Amino acid sequence: MPTFDAPDGTKIHYTDDGHGTPVVALAGLTRNGSDFDYAAPYMASNRLIRMDYRGRGKSGWSGSDTYTIPTEAADVVALLDHLRLENAALLGTSRGGLIAMLLAATAKPRLAGVCLVDIGPELAPKGLETIRDYIGKNPKETTMKDAATMRARLLSGFKNVPETRWQEEVERHYVQTENGLKINYDPALRDAVIAAGTQPVPDLWPFFEALEGLPLALIRGVNSDLLSIDTVHEMQRRRPDMIFTNVPDRGHVPFLDEPASRKVLTTWLTLLP
Repeated sequence: MPTFDAPDGTKIHYTDDGHGTPVVALAGLTRNGSDFDYAAPYMASNRLIRMDYRGRGKSGWSGSDTYTIPTEAADVVALLDHLRLENAALLGTSRGGLIAMLLAATAKPRLAGVCLVDIGPELAPKGLETIRDYIGKNPKETTMKDAATMRARLLSGFKNVPETRWQEEVERHYVQTENGLKINYDPALRDAVIAAGTQPVPDLWPFFEALEGLPLALIRGVNSDLLSIDTVHEMQRRRPDMIFTNVPDRGHVPFLDEPASRKVLTTWLTLLP
């Protein structure tokens, strides 16, 4: 299992597949590299590198005070150093997109391009409230089948999703135990999110502006509760060259194998140096 040591010694898990222009895929807040299983077949001409954030997936746990965007951004740079990559493109879903924008402001020479997935410089309160409601909690359901049914019912922004997809989702993000299902990340992540929520909301537009000159794309779920269409319009005003799609029948976040997502990903990849 490939790992590297973060600056503080935490073991960080990653996968590294394929050849071509390197793309580092960064998942959502509680998720891991398996999120990009759906996109991987359409990125076969690229070197796809997926990192599990500390405290998630197969990476080591390091405590709530380290589960911050600046620390995780530093881990991305450490991964590039470990792989001896001068730079790479970043495919950032939700939390991963925030990390990408921070790196654009602090380590821009290490970036070859950025594709944001359902994230922008302003976060809608409804989506943030949804995150605070579920994070760090084990599901009440005791079987994968029941959990899949629960997700299909609760995620009302998603339409025309086969039952098998929800089953795949829960198998990627829960662990079956004798006492029911458990989340596959450090529950202390909840403490980190709550602590961050007590701080003043930073102005992230300068971080978005830092993406200037980089090939940029944005994939949004048309029913997203985290990225408003008004924020998208302002992003487009500031970056009229940004490739954009609004994926039908999807909320936060698209799976990335939808036709609209694939089209944007394919176009963006051709722009990378």
